[in-house]
Amino acid sequence: MREIAATACLLLAPLSVAGADRSATGVGVDWPHYHGDPAQTHYSPLAQIDRDNVHRLDVAWSFDTGDAFPGSQMQCNPLVINGVLYALSPKLQVIALDAATGRLLWRFDSLADVPAVGLLRARGLAYWSDGREHRLFVAARHWLYVLDARSGSPIRSFGRNGRIDLREGLGRENEHLAVSLSTPGIVFNDLLIIGSAVGETLPAAPGDIRAIDVRTGAIRWTFHTIPAPGEFGSNTWPPRARQESGGANNWAGMAVDVERGIVFVPTGSATYDFYGANRHGDNLFANCLIALDAATGRRLWHFQFVHHDLWDRDLPAPPTLVTVARDGKDVDAVAQVTKSGHVFVFDRVTGEALFPIEERAVPRSDVPGEMAAETQPLPLLPKPFARQSLTADLLTTRTDEARAAVLERFRKLRSGGQFTPGSSDGTVMFPGFDGGAEWGGAAFDSATRILYVNSNEMAWVLRLVNVQEDAASTGKSIYLAECASCHGADRSGQPPQVPSLIGVGERYADTELFTLLMRGGSRMPGFAHLGWTKLLAVSEYVLHGRDRAVTSERNDSQSEVGDRYVLDGFKKLLDPDGYPGIEPPWGTLNAIDLDSGDYVWRVPLGEYPELTTDLGVTGSENYGGPVVTAGGLVFIAATVYDNKIRAFDSATGALLWQARLPAAGHATSAIYEADGRQFVVIAAGGGKNPAGVSSGVYVAFALPSIADPKTGQLR
Repeated sequence: MREIAATACLLLAPLSVAGADRSATGVGVDWPHYHGDPAQTHYSPLAQIDRDNVHRLDVAWSFDTGDAFPGSQMQCNPLVINGVLYALSPKLQVIALDAATGRLLWRFDSLADVPAVGLLRARGLAYWSDGREHRLFVAARHWLYVLDARSGSPIRSFGRNGRIDLREGLGRENEHLAVSLSTPGIVFNDLLIIGSAVGETLPAAPGDIRAIDVRTGAIRWTFHTIPAPGEFGSNTWPPRARQESGGANNWAGMAVDVERGIVFVPTGSATYDFYGANRHGDNLFANCLIALDAATGRRLWHFQFVHHDLWDRDLPAPPTLVTVARDGKDVDAVAQVTKSGHVFVFDRVTGEALFPIEERAVPRSDVPGEMAAETQPLPLLPKPFARQSLTADLLTTRTDEARAAVLERFRKLRSGGQFTPGSSDGTVMFPGFDGGAEWGGAAFDSATRILYVNSNEMAWVLRLVNVQEDAASTGKSIYLAECASCHGADRSGQPPQVPSLIGVGERYADTELFTLLMRGGSRMPGFAHLGWTKLLAVSEYVLHGRDRAVTSERNDSQSEVGDRYVLDGFKKLLDPDGYPGIEPPWGTLNAIDLDSGDYVWRVPLGEYPELTTDLGVTGSENYGGPVVTAGGLVFIAATVYDNKIRAFDSATGALLWQARLPAAGHATSAIYEADGRQFVVIAAGGGKNPAGVSSGVYVAFALPSIADPKTGQLR
């Protein structure tokens, strides 16, 4: 490996043992864990900023990473430990800043020896200390690095020269399988417990949960989310699933009950996401919340939210550890939000559901070869925080022309509510593929027992197309089989989340596109398994529209030669002007009392500035989570189109403050105190609005400094 070093701008003073101890608890002035604490509560005990003074917040400092590029994003929830803020740039450089001033201390380029081709996603870092050593863990593509938190230099005794390859140890020794880590792992004692982001088409890696020794990089335990023959749950898969299937991975993050030593792991769907003829059965442990002994990886209990998932209903966010009242007693519980807009609540120790859950009969699939599950679970309380079924009366009335166009399209689609299978006609997904809840997750205030969760309200269309698999193929047929499920049969994509491939030759040279197809990037897997001949053919078709025949051997990990169904791209139900094809709200922020399951309040979140005069606050798509504070505030950015960060009254939902950002803040804020001041910092990366901008700016807000009457110093 080529020598990779950090650029040091200032040597940090040694981190104190007291500071390390304080950070380990997650309580106090720091923000030492992803989402604040191991329980994933998104909660800050700081109250210097409160309901009465939040209107006085102003920019305290900002820092531009300097490496944003068109379409880039920053989804990072920074860490703040002993006065130092640690964060990631659009190109996955690790930066350390003075948390009080935003001054750069050091920078580490995690991709110094790898071309930064394609969109890169990373939501944060993990931190571990024993009081003497202070380590940061950061993932970039298939590498997991460990850095000295004081200098930013790799710790060479970890793994091989400071990093480990996440593709190794999965029982699929194929260097071209896509395995990365978009959400940081979680630390328990001397273990870093990690999931993975894997490919969403076959062949794909299995989503094993692994515990890594924080000092050496050695794997200490592994839990198979696709069970091996004879393991619990293997009877819910075909016999060779462990060798041939993929996915069932934890990409969204985890929570840890530190006192009990339990790690709670939410998982996603099995591969392929939308057609499961090669994976008949319920497919444990896909779409599950799994409680594991954090020290050994032993399964304690699990609950499956979707049997034999055909809708890409991954669990989108880490669960939240909460305490609720039941029968006059406090019960430690775990709450999981879902893409479908539900909250499930379980006893942390036993897995018992604390609100009723009903297994409901659901429609069968009429797609050849598919065997949908006969029933699916839905909670009776709390009521969903997103609408569940799209009917004609919910379609847009923004203009008569918009309604007529959407209604004409809607009448050609199937719309039967949750768990209506995909079809060749097109099936409405509502909430859509991105939720409901998304990876920002929920916040919880233990004093009030209120859970805060933001939600998307967007209808999408799940249309399946038949692709004939044959040893003889062309560049176009390979594209339809491997790429159309994301980019669409017409290559139009769904920008900016799924880029259009029309005119891609203006953005990439032939060699650059070939490299991207080989290695993958962001949500896109690598396709090296196709071989050079097929890759050259599909590259030629995408770049130049030339469709030539190729002949190669069928990959044994694919299904039998014959019919195969794939998604015809991620398509939203929009009106002709590009606005949502449904009535507002198009995004909401919700406050739910977890003792009773009742809603405390619900407000629209976000707006389309150009529509505000006529429609008011409509809400909008939003990505990134809320943070709740002891000062009675809920801070959230997240909204795609207005580039704002907002503060709401946590008791009433009243909007108390808002500020514009350089770009949309698709991330979760961090709340911390430095030099006696409370700060709210957000990554303003943008990148999801087709007409918007991408940025590499972190913005920190604080109350104006005032002079201490005793010392005369600013505070």
